[in-house]
Amino acid sequence: MDHFYVVRFNKWKRWLIVFIFALFTATFLWFESEGALSLFSEDETVALTKGNANESNIALTFNISWGEDKVHAILKQLDQKQVQATFFVSGEWAERHPEILEKITEAEHEVGMLGYRYENYLDQEIDQVRDDLLHAKEVFGKIGYKDIEMLRPPSGKFNKEIIELAEQLGFTVIHWNVNPSDWKNPGTKKIENTVMKQTSNGDIILMHASDSVKQTADSLKTILPGLKNKGFQFVTISELVNQAHAKSKIVE
Repeated sequence: MDHFYVVRFNKWKRWLIVFIFALFTATFLWFESEGALSLFSEDETVALTKGNANESNIALTFNISWGEDKVHAILKQLDQKQVQATFFVSGEWAERHPEILEKITEAEHEVGMLGYRYENYLDQEIDQVRDDLLHAKEVFGKIGYKDIEMLRPPSGKFNKEIIELAEQLGFTVIHWNVNPSDWKNPGTKKIENTVMKQTSNGDIILMHASDSVKQTADSLKTILPGLKNKGFQFVTISELVNQAHAKSKIVE
């Protein structure tokens, strides 16, 4: 037989619960209005997933871990629409395609890293993650990119321990908050609609430039002018971070 228990609160206890709930709600709304919702204190390590919600700047980012074909059409669209983006590339890919990486930087796009091998960090011991990051840092240095400070963990999978390790090694972890899953090739219109409908001030958009994407370049023909027409300004991740009044939304 199931038993159901009803907890009876005294009147003052009920009012206390109401007060605490109201205080929590007010605090949450205040943080949201300031564009900063933190799961850690200001003294702890963090991952950036959104810039200042009060500014119209947004950051378009691309991940590349394999292939050498699709990135060129994407770069062409960015050039035609005069948009700067941030490319996160794996060390293994950069090592194989330094000439494409040079083309990206010559077009004044920004470069961040995806570690060396594009393998989920949560499936590895922390020492393995450290080795991967150090090896990536060494590889990027050898091909002329010694000052890369932005890290996007492979597949966007990380925890507090990985964020702390990244910071110890001089990296800032960069996540995202708009993801049209273009690598799944859901259709050009669906990619366009997702980005156009979901993007708001301070957002970081995740797209891809590996050879798995077949519709991304075409979707940019609508996305880039469409977001500009809505009043958004494309900036690099560094610019988003370094805004005078930028506040970061933190993820665990």
